[in-house]
Amino acid sequence: MTDGRPEGWTRKEGERVGRSRDHSVRAEHHQAAYGRDTHGDPYDPYDDPYAGDQLAGGGMDRGGPGERAPYRRRRRRRWPRVLAVLVVVLLIVPIAGYFYLDSRLKRESVLVDYPGRVADTPGTNWLIVGSDSREGLSKADQKRLATGFAGGRRTDSMMLLHYGSGGTSLISLPRDSYVPIPGRGSNKLNAAFAFGGPKLLVQTVEKATGLRIDHYAEIGFGGFVGVVDAVGGVDICVKDDIKDPKAGLDLKAGCQTLSGGQALGYVRTRKYARADLERVEHQRQFFGALMKKATSPGTMFNPFRSVPLAMNATSNFLVDDNDHLYDLIRMMWAMKGVSGGSGVTTTVPIGGSGSSAAAGAYITWDKSKSSKLFGALKADQPIPKDVVTK
Repeated sequence: MTDGRPEGWTRKEGERVGRSRDHSVRAEHHQAAYGRDTHGDPYDPYDDPYAGDQLAGGGMDRGGPGERAPYRRRRRRRWPRVLAVLVVVLLIVPIAGYFYLDSRLKRESVLVDYPGRVADTPGTNWLIVGSDSREGLSKADQKRLATGFAGGRRTDSMMLLHYGSGGTSLISLPRDSYVPIPGRGSNKLNAAFAFGGPKLLVQTVEKATGLRIDHYAEIGFGGFVGVVDAVGGVDICVKDDIKDPKAGLDLKAGCQTLSGGQALGYVRTRKYARADLERVEHQRQFFGALMKKATSPGTMFNPFRSVPLAMNATSNFLVDDNDHLYDLIRMMWAMKGVSGGSGVTTTVPIGGSGSSAAAGAYITWDKSKSSKLFGALKADQPIPKDVVTK
């Protein structure tokens, strides 16, 4: 041995052995770490494609932060499903709600064909009827609202709503109007309803006006009160004090919010100098204000108002077999426009009065002016100003 080296040792052999050991250590380390062969320089530490990730804490160690990547991928895959479910719910709920409300409407075959019926006229015509039906009211309700206890149903108010290219118009048809009733001779307009219900009333109005009625809507006392209360009452400005025990009404002059009971008395009372003619003015005023309140954002976007309104309206309105909820909504918006000043409100021009043994006291239409008014509507043209009256 020389300098501690084995005998026969040479420097070249020492270098060769050292290189061999170094190569063996590198190879063992490489295989132990990744269990795979390298394809590049066995001495290049960057040849391993995962070396940079490992040095950066990239995640071969399953106990380290590398576990976050699979979790993030799973969450990303879940979001599309959640969004899909939300979209389906947002589509199904309103659609299901619409059909449910539509199914609650009361329907009757009203707009039927008959010999000599008026041909279709341009624009859209609604016959809107307020009946004195006590359906849905208990005896206590009838006493509280001063409706009386009569059975059946009769017309308490009738209005013709027209909208089209000529604008929107709301025309009152006084119930005491003396008109020909098909098969019944001449009598008061509300007698047509008493004789043959909505069908005969529609026929009478079509014959008297020359207009084809496209839609029909009727609401009774109980439904009217429920709708008004559902929207939280309606704001009305009363010109003079009104006290009418027959209508259960006692109002002071001034602007105020009428409850359902007060509103019913307001549209029913005839405690005016011009009796029924002034009453129809108040009916138009109130129905316009009601539709304005019903379609306001404070009602439409408030579930505590919109839901009761929808439930009350759909369960208390009677419509034709072919009418649907979207027709009623369109009618409400048209009446809102009239009340907002973008349309015309008027009463059929009155020509005089009279009486008969069968009808009692009645009023007659001014033939010339009423013909001019309905002629404009029949052509879907604006109503001439000279025939517009209160």
